[in-house]
Amino acid sequence: MNIGEASGRSGLPAKTIRYYEDIGLIRPDRGGNGYRDYGSDDVHKLRFLNRSRSLGFSVDECRQLLALYEDKSRASADVKEIATAKLTEIDRKIRELTELRRTLEHLVHACHGNERPDCPILEELSEG
Repeated sequence: MNIGEASGRSGLPAKTIRYYEDIGLIRPDRGGNGYRDYGSDDVHKLRFLNRSRSLGFSVDECRQLLALYEDKSRASADVKEIATAKLTEIDRKIRELTELRRTLEHLVHACHGNERPDCPILEELSEG
């Protein structure tokens, strides 16, 4: 199948599919005319990558997960280690965002939002 059909079946834009090919995540066959020829295995990998990326895994982590997926002698502990590290990273980001939200909410409530030039938001930003 051509890249347009692979795109439709995988849910990924053609540009992303080409990028994944450029960095070696997928290797579609080439037809006699030189065009990419995607098979069902390629589409399956593309869906795997799409889902992995949607869960926040980096391209390098996706590469590791894909290699583990293709390795039938893999240990599930290796997969769990990658997923656990991602979960820890997500939890850290949530804590950081929660603190940012708390700080900004405090500043918004402290600002009167009237015609006066005094603004605690700008004062906080200038104090850094």
